[in-house]
Amino acid sequence: MYPLLRPLLFSLSPERAHHLTFSLLEAARHVPGAIALAGGARPAPEAAVEVMGLHFPGPVGLAAGMDKDAKHVDALARIGFGFIEIGTLTPQPQPGNDRPRLFRLKPDRALINRMGFNNGGVQAAVERLKQRTPGVIVGGNIGKNKVTPNERAIDDYVACFEALHPVVDYFVVNVSSPNTPGLRELQDKGPLLAILRELHVRNGRKGTPRPILLKIAPDLTDAQLDDVCAVVKESGIQGVVATNTTIAREGLRTSKDEVAAMGAGGVSGAPVRRRSTEVVRYLRARLPKPFVLIGVGGIDSAEAALEKLEAGADLVQVYTGLVYEGPALLKRINQAYARWRPRT
Repeated sequence: MYPLLRPLLFSLSPERAHHLTFSLLEAARHVPGAIALAGGARPAPEAAVEVMGLHFPGPVGLAAGMDKDAKHVDALARIGFGFIEIGTLTPQPQPGNDRPRLFRLKPDRALINRMGFNNGGVQAAVERLKQRTPGVIVGGNIGKNKVTPNERAIDDYVACFEALHPVVDYFVVNVSSPNTPGLRELQDKGPLLAILRELHVRNGRKGTPRPILLKIAPDLTDAQLDDVCAVVKESGIQGVVATNTTIAREGLRTSKDEVAAMGAGGVSGAPVRRRSTEVVRYLRARLPKPFVLIGVGGIDSAEAALEKLEAGADLVQVYTGLVYEGPALLKRINQAYARWRPRT
């Protein structure tokens, strides 16, 4: 069904199509057989995986950014996701950047976004997550408000961590979005280590500590990736999500004039596939298991998902691939993983 629906969605602005898609998904929950007709299916038991002490029904999750405010967790779990990452959430609500701020690069099977952490604030998401169906694995992706100076960023991350801790299964610290001014400066070793150490200490005081991961950009140099590895080890967190969107524009099929007209933002989708896989492979060589790696970037097929897993990822996430392929993508990845897994 999704291939028939996609031309309609692509005739709308990306943000309008986003909201319409979720309206349809929520409606489909209440119509017997509608999820299956759309190509969605819960993962088979053979696709289940144990990571970070958690039982994931399947290896493919939703990347942060699509369900920022945790409004559709239960519906998304029904179409084949093994886990849902909400956010990025900030302590206070914020509208994000001015529209238009989301663009399709159809020849590249990609998106450009400069959303700017638009969300309703962490407390509103907490109240929704209290109502979620038990057994749905949810990650909390946390960031800082745009108006918070970097020297006080740690306060925002702590506020989100404390609020979400009772209602999520793991955390992702986002310091890698290109759409909040100055945020990527927090990837430098000093400020990054301070944030992660504080969260690790607070986590240790909880009755049930949550795994903490760090989300990084694909634009880091090898030396910066080495610093990331050192910070992960020194801070005591569990691993890395690799990668966020890229600020690079090289090699795009979409015309330079069109891309320039879209303006600033991060590119996601097929153009980032190769680099994100390289980053996963580089990190795995320096962060052996039990450190956890979640691979994300350009996964729009089962082959692309297995590429990340073979490079060393424990789990994978999709976002842009779902926009172009629909729920059937999840079914294909889950089936391919179940076949591939015994050979690992």
